[in-house]
Amino acid sequence: MLILKNVRVLDVNHEHDDGRYSIVIDGDTIREVTREPVSLPDAQTLDMGGRTVMPGMIDCHAHVIASVAHLGNNSRLPNTFAVLRAVPILQGMLNRGFTTVRDAGGADYALSKAIEEGVIAGPRLFVAGKALSQTGGHGDFRERFDNSDPDPCGCNRNLGAIGRIVDGVDDVRRAVREEMRAGAHHIKIMASGGVASPTDPIGNLQFSVDEIKAIVEEAQSHQTYVMAHAYTAKAISRVVELGIRTIEHGNLIDDATAELMARHGAYAVPTLVTYDAMSKVGAKAGIGESTLVKNEAVRIQGLRALEILKRHGVKIGLGSDLLGDMHEFQSDELSIRAEIVGAFETICQATAIGAEIVGMEGRLGVVAADAIADLLVVDGDPTQNIHLLTGQGERIAAVMKAGAWVRRAGF
Repeated sequence: MLILKNVRVLDVNHEHDDGRYSIVIDGDTIREVTREPVSLPDAQTLDMGGRTVMPGMIDCHAHVIASVAHLGNNSRLPNTFAVLRAVPILQGMLNRGFTTVRDAGGADYALSKAIEEGVIAGPRLFVAGKALSQTGGHGDFRERFDNSDPDPCGCNRNLGAIGRIVDGVDDVRRAVREEMRAGAHHIKIMASGGVASPTDPIGNLQFSVDEIKAIVEEAQSHQTYVMAHAYTAKAISRVVELGIRTIEHGNLIDDATAELMARHGAYAVPTLVTYDAMSKVGAKAGIGESTLVKNEAVRIQGLRALEILKRHGVKIGLGSDLLGDMHEFQSDELSIRAEIVGAFETICQATAIGAEIVGMEGRLGVVAADAIADLLVVDGDPTQNIHLLTGQGERIAAVMKAGAWVRRAGF
């Protein structure tokens, strides 16, 4: 049993609360959060000196196996190399205060299980397995003159590959069933053109209506949901009406589509930092000119999209979507958003809303009784200075995951 006393609590339920609390932690779970004195036999008590304690953050759109900046080239890595290069990426995320990550294509159940069993250090990992892409879609990284078969077996198990190519209702049904059998927590589809793929303009619609209906039906049959890569208003409205639960990126959304999302209860996961990082270091990292042009076209629109989503009351999770060496910019997503929606709302997006998205509402993303003890200890108030949470976690005094200290200093 552990008691953290004399703390200021910051979460979705404690915005302007400067009171001092004690947090009682039993194993991996918070048992009590109280302003009353607590004394328990055999409990270790730590006086936190008025530091802020907040939930561990949740990144709802990451590619933890994407150690190469050119997204398609990750599929060329041998599996062992892909895993070993993912280890420092995962460790870096945890040190930055991201105790939970939803992978958006690539990572598998074995990687999630290795973290759960303590084989490697990393955030709690919810995986999509391989994202589903149609031929010529955002998951098809062949150049125009490359007519090779990108996935001879139709079930790409190369760990570095972000996705697999499937066409037709029967094939997409089989693909969902295979990913679920292999341990996926949710399903990811490519529903529009993308930035990092060579032959699909942003405005493309991908997968037929019948294919998407089949994917959603299969996911729901497995008691889970579908997340969809989609940029344009047309692509977003199309898939939301077909039952997609979370929209990834969404940079080119309009007011009517945001209102539709709110009405259907769909979540948005913008990934603003990836465009910012790519504009800064993409060319140096070997990103092609055509990709950089597409990136710039959606970067500014992404900032406007966040305002539109907020105006219509769409629930928004935090995502980063970074690749290669750009993973180090993950926490900059917080400061980019805070300029638009404010620091407190940004923190709620990175905690409580993220918990809803991964199906762990009340268990993650809050400092409350019965929640898992994923906690950050911060010197200062992040609602007044969001940069306390940025960088590589230098200003986060301690990180706790499931009741165990990942690291701590000064107490």
